[in-house]
Amino acid sequence: MTPAADGDRSQRFPPRYRVRTRREFVALQRDGRRQSAPHFIVITSATPGPDVRLGITTSRKVGNSPVRNRIRRLVREFFRRNRLRLAPPCDLIVIARPGADALSYADVVDELSRALRLA
Repeated sequence: MTPAADGDRSQRFPPRYRVRTRREFVALQRDGRRQSAPHFIVITSATPGPDVRLGITTSRKVGNSPVRNRIRRLVREFFRRNRLRLAPPCDLIVIARPGADALSYADVVDELSRALRLA
């Protein structure tokens, strides 16, 4: 497959941009700084690595599987488009709260931008 056929590779969400293990999630929740939004909790922590990484948590309280997957897709899209604006490099976890299922992408952008203090 040619690069033109599979789209712009910089727009992907590769594993190096993900918080992946339970150990990483627990450490972030224990040591990170919390910001609240009406439908999300955002936990951030500085990291020595060069990349900003994202972890997403959606419990069954938020909705059924298709609803949780939709919320995760919206949050990943926000992260993908705004990853370079998040400085210094940090790890972040976004925890969806009940009611997040009713949000549009614009609402997700608004809430997460405020929580992360992006201009």
